[in-house]
Amino acid sequence: MPSTFNKMGAPDMAIAGLNVLGFLKTKMMWHQERQRVLAQNIANADTPGYRAHDLRQLEFTPSQVHRPNPVQLVATAPGHQGSLPGTASANEDRAHTFETTPEGNSVVLEEEVLKVGQNAMDHQTAAQLYTRSIGILRRAIARPA
Repeated sequence: MPSTFNKMGAPDMAIAGLNVLGFLKTKMMWHQERQRVLAQNIANADTPGYRAHDLRQLEFTPSQVHRPNPVQLVATAPGHQGSLPGTASANEDRAHTFETTPEGNSVVLEEEVLKVGQNAMDHQTAAQLYTRSIGILRRAIARPA
């Protein structure tokens, strides 16, 4: 087992093969790229004809997540109801605003600033989970048998 560590502080062994760490690393990289895109939107808020950009929401397919026994909702009584037709699921995108200045710029600074703040908090959460997961693995490896 190598004793070197990569720039994120994780052991250089095949730890990225663990689903949780791989997903967290991918999520952190996605948030980093989104922060760059949102900053570009803010920087071009006064540029005539500039269209605001954003990244598609990061999604993992069921084949990427190994769940031996997935949790499913079950109606155990006749009074139980499923989701109502026409209600939005958690995966549906919210409506985007279509505000445009007379010069053709579609950047709304207030929305972009809110997105930047939320993105930063989400990145920080993923980074903390990644760091704690690495810490747990280090303690498990260092623990005498």
